Amino acid sequence: MLEMRPDCQRCGTDLKAETPGAFICSFECTFCAECTDALDDICPNCGGELMDRPTRSKQMQEKFPASTDRRFGGKN
Repeated sequence: MLEMRPDCQRCGTDLKAETPGAFICSFECTFCAECTDALDDICPNCGGELMDRPTRSKQMQEKFPASTDRRFGGKN
């Protein structure tokens, strides 16, 4: 199951699990749309392709909550 990390690792923008606009690689490194564009859709951590992260409905978040572990600033 995806962690649904709450922020962009590059700029710190909040990325809610229930809204589109987040991008992830296969290791779940997470970036906002603006940073993904600046990175040419390539993860700076692993070199993998950044893809649209699926959303998680608020109803499903009650049972499977999104992560609260913020990663901005390179904390992995």
